[in-house]
Amino acid sequence: METNESQRFSPVLITGSVMLVPTLMLLIGYVLFPWPLRPIDYPVVYTPLFLGLILLGIGTLLKPVRYGHIVKIIGWGSFAFYWALMPNFLYFSEDSDVFNAAVCIIGIYVLCYFAYHEWLSLQRKEHVSCLQWIAGGTALAGLIYFIIEKTVVADWLIQLVTQQSGWLFNIVVGGGVEAIERSIFYNGTFVVNIIFACTAVQAMVLFVGMILPLPRVPALRKLASILLTVIPIYILNLGRNALISLLVKNDPDLFFIAHNVIGKIGALLVLIGLLYIMFKILPELFDEIMCIVDLPKRNGPVEQWFSALIGKKKT
Repeated sequence: METNESQRFSPVLITGSVMLVPTLMLLIGYVLFPWPLRPIDYPVVYTPLFLGLILLGIGTLLKPVRYGHIVKIIGWGSFAFYWALMPNFLYFSEDSDVFNAAVCIIGIYVLCYFAYHEWLSLQRKEHVSCLQWIAGGTALAGLIYFIIEKTVVADWLIQLVTQQSGWLFNIVVGGGVEAIERSIFYNGTFVVNIIFACTAVQAMVLFVGMILPLPRVPALRKLASILLTVIPIYILNLGRNALISLLVKNDPDLFFIAHNVIGKIGALLVLIGLLYIMFKILPELFDEIMCIVDLPKRNGPVEQWFSALIGKKKT
């Protein structure tokens, strides 16, 4: 039996739109906002960022739900457009880091896929819990992160992490370490600079954003879960900064391997471990994530088109 949206909308048309929109966003970002950004570009870049996050937050609260779907579709589109302006920045500002730029590009298509599923819910008059959860979590985590990043709180946090990372590094090497503002020195020689990304705020607000919007979870259990993730992340990140400093103190050429390979793999393993622990403590979190993974099973026009394509290739 065909669904209503299948009868009214061509799967080819919907799939083409879902793929074409993020591609056009990336082309616009690449052509109009090359690296480095000019001072005049920053207000233009930040407008879709904060507009998208605010709309996602409003969309999760709106009643009737129908209006919430519409607002979240616009919110996901605006948020995706912000990230479409970022691949150049992520690549060039982080020492030609292909990984972050690639994740950003893939993420734009994922965000547009969420917008598509909000549209699908609107057509079917359905409420999908995990779409509400992911929109609320994105709004919460995004607003916390970017408000911190764009205010004096970021400078204070960077200097705090620099001091504490230097203190830990000093214990490991037995002395000779100085932490001055954002820089760590060993025996008077510069070792590393600590930037905002080195504070682990991204990982901490990620867990806050995943945990707080969970429905039907008591506040006390949410608070305990946040403390069990945020505190270990902060402490382990200090160890990561100290380890990178240790590895590059005698050979600055090792920075790429220490930071982009060892540091990032280690951070990823820690996040996976903490996420596993959270699944044990908060099975509701596992349910919401699996709901996101299962979104293709809703079998909308996009999924129907891909199924037909795969079916044709098999025959």
